[in-house]
Amino acid sequence: KILNSLPQEDDTSQHPLALRIMAMFNDPTSHLEYLNSEQFPRDLLKLCHKVRNILEKEPRVTFVQSPAYVFGDIHGNLEDLHFFSDNIWRLGMSLTAGNFVFLGDYVDRGMSCLECVAYLLAMKLMLPHKVTLLRGNHETRDVNGWEEHYGERSFMYQCRARFGDELGYKIWEHCNQVFDRMPLAAVIDQDIFCVHGGIPRPINASNTTTTNKGGASQSRGGGLRRVDPVQQTRIQDILSVPRIAGINPPYEHEDDNYQQVASDCIWSDPASDDQEATTVDPDTGFGESLRGGGAICFGHKAVTQFLKEQGMSYIMRAHEAHAEGVAVSKGARVFTVFSTSKDHNQGSQAMAGCILVDSDKLQVINRSPAYRNQYVHRRDSVSLATVSDAEIQQRIRLGLVTTSPSHEEEEDDDDDEEGEEEEQWDDFDTDTNNGYLLNETSGGRQPSGRFSAIHEGNEDEEGDADGNESGDDEDVDTVDGEDCDESDDPMDSMA
Repeated sequence: KILNSLPQEDDTSQHPLALRIMAMFNDPTSHLEYLNSEQFPRDLLKLCHKVRNILEKEPRVTFVQSPAYVFGDIHGNLEDLHFFSDNIWRLGMSLTAGNFVFLGDYVDRGMSCLECVAYLLAMKLMLPHKVTLLRGNHETRDVNGWEEHYGERSFMYQCRARFGDELGYKIWEHCNQVFDRMPLAAVIDQDIFCVHGGIPRPINASNTTTTNKGGASQSRGGGLRRVDPVQQTRIQDILSVPRIAGINPPYEHEDDNYQQVASDCIWSDPASDDQEATTVDPDTGFGESLRGGGAICFGHKAVTQFLKEQGMSYIMRAHEAHAEGVAVSKGARVFTVFSTSKDHNQGSQAMAGCILVDSDKLQVINRSPAYRNQYVHRRDSVSLATVSDAEIQQRIRLGLVTTSPSHEEEEDDDDDEEGEEEEQWDDFDTDTNNGYLLNETSGGRQPSGRFSAIHEGNEDEEGDADGNESGDDEDVDTVDGEDCDESDDPMDSMA
């Protein structure tokens, strides 16, 4: 009777499309046909629709209990994601004690962005209360749509290269609609603040509202809301960010102040020792970031004030590459977690790391450079589009490519959505973003195409493990600016 009284989750653990994606993740080389079939993009669109609805109901700050595993940037690296799967949730996430918190940056730079996104969204669908997916700066259209900069490592490029321009853009836009709804932060055991970039600056209440005689206030959007006698905490500021937020670029309904809060959460960095001495404001503890473009860094004072204000002990964030996988700063109060060992100029000995938060213990888990799993170690996306006929024939002889169509996927699809007709591609052309799609011609919002340089932190400044400088242009991230020409818009070629 007690067990029956417990709240029941939706029965999504056996969803056919999630099971297909799980099978692909577990053995991608035997699922080349699925990855290059119409079923895979169809599954991605359905998956985005379902996960978007889950995320829209979540607050902008989620609250998690330990034990919890915390992961940093993934960046399309399926190999390192497999390492964690092989060693942390070997029996599956559902049978592994604890929760899973991912700190964002799932796409760009790596060559398996579609596979990584599909897997993580499938896990969110199957285990919505066990898996937390936070938003990173690469979960914005201005960044993951910048093909000119990232080339074939851009998420937009990989969508279009796999599925063609029209369907590829549709996949990209639907994924970004999911990203728009991702939480910005998580709190573990009311003691550890988790975020992609860092802590936001406090909002000055006088800049946001004008109080009238009745004790109500008028926001910039014209709506009235109560003014608390005590200024909001930073957690409350994040909770006040709209549940659908473009950030870079913003939607029209986004308030400037709360866009700043969201931007700080996904872009900011801990101040270096040099920045602490030169650019950090001694009164606020914040300073201008080396990334430029309005991004900030936070120093010792900002960390102390934030943790004291919230009654917390630690900050866990991602956003900066570290060869050891995990780094500690600000008096061992700020942990930086990086969960990909590739594509960031950290050298061949770089490690991917994560942190286990278990009651009063923090445990770092790293992937040794010597570790090799059962996964085929490749550096390119699963695609036959650029493979020669001779190479295809060789893969057929090795059993890596099948020549006859698989009927298993068709049989599985018959079970998908019991009592529901199979969706057609046109079903995904409707306005599915709650009225927030602003571009009428494409059915989605395009990257702004105007950028000012924002550097990707340590991955550019530190150089690789061999001492080579790595500050060239190919490792630069950006947010909104006014430096580029209209002709630089990455979407101009998609008219």
